Amino acid sequence: MSRSRRWRRWLGAALAVGFLAGCATQQQPDPLEKLNRKVYGFNETVDKYVIVPPARVYRDVVPSTVRLGVDNFFNNLKDAWSAVNLLLQGRPADSASDTMRFAVNTVLGIGGFVDWGSELGLEPHYEDFGQTLGVWGFEPGAYIVWPILGPSTVRDSIGLPIDIKASPDQLASPLAASATLTVVRVINTRAGLLRATNLLDDIALDKYTFVRDAFLQRRRNLVYDGDPPEDDYDERPDLPLPAPGAASLRSGTASEAPVR
Repeated sequence: MSRSRRWRRWLGAALAVGFLAGCATQQQPDPLEKLNRKVYGFNETVDKYVIVPPARVYRDVVPSTVRLGVDNFFNNLKDAWSAVNLLLQGRPADSASDTMRFAVNTVLGIGGFVDWGSELGLEPHYEDFGQTLGVWGFEPGAYIVWPILGPSTVRDSIGLPIDIKASPDQLASPLAASATLTVVRVINTRAGLLRATNLLDDIALDKYTFVRDAFLQRRRNLVYDGDPPEDDYDERPDLPLPAPGAASLRSGTASEAPVR
């Protein structure tokens, strides 16, 4: 690809992002709802027929202690990326804590499969680049549902390629190893969320709206570390966190996974 063509693509993407950011408001964060619902339906179908069946087998066959160890392994690698984001957010003490947590779990926890960091009082932060952009003052912009990747916003979509690039399965080499880690992470995450999905099916009259509102509220709370400023948005009732999208290729795990 020529340099001029690459620049044209980047310019087109930037203009599209700017347009979407300008269309969204706190009162109407979902100007693309009609399209988003179609993508959500596609993701639901992929989840039901491609991801859930092997996730159920995995849950029934693999012992819970092993599944927990897999969670810990991926979360340990997330701690390293979280430390980078905390430093970018101007939080050196928290960055040092996540760095220490990563070091302890890597050395004493056999590569991260055992979470000694939490036992020592080093609690995880799980910061991503989308949160960092929020701390820097970027507004979330329009709500977007991406195929397979699930729910996002304009701001999180900007950070998404960087977060994916920094995920452990994408850093692995060769390609076969990377693909294997991705499959293991997705199936392990989905297996841990089967009950949550069943609960969501039972209580939500409109799953799309429930997932969207819960996702936006949760991301906002993460950017403000659980203490968002009081405004009209906060008048909305608190919503429980819905089940994550099982087919997500992000770096989330069962303890803190992205939602559909």
